[in-house]
Amino acid sequence: MHYKNDEKTYLISLEQHEPIIKTLTAFCKEKNILNGQLSGIGAIKDIELGAYILEEKEYVKKVFSDTWELSSLQGNILLKDGAPFIHAHVTISDHHFNAMGGHLFEATVAVAGEFIIRKINLLTERQFDSSIGLACMSLNT
Repeated sequence: MHYKNDEKTYLISLEQHEPIIKTLTAFCKEKNILNGQLSGIGAIKDIELGAYILEEKEYVKKVFSDTWELSSLQGNILLKDGAPFIHAHVTISDHHFNAMGGHLFEATVAVAGEFIIRKINLLTERQFDSSIGLACMSLNT
């Protein structure tokens, strides 16, 4: 991983074979990024996506092993259980220009991974919402 930054913005380039969520979460911990905005593009593989089923309060998951274009990654970074937590959604496309998308659990950089983190100095966190079954953004803190 390589990065450059100013006071609030980090440009991050992940290398081939680096796991995205794991690496960026460790980076946030190291740089004390507690809240932020995350975006990214690139080409990735071994992609675990999910879609949440409210009635069952669980994700249906699917893994895409081949290399896909990371057309868009959008997410946020908020504290969860006292540590930075990345919540990201992606759109990926194959070599036939078919698109898929969903909640990103993890993926590995296949060719390139280019990300931007904007640090937000408002402190908030995720709190568990029993009616939804997930830890959601709480603006009460």
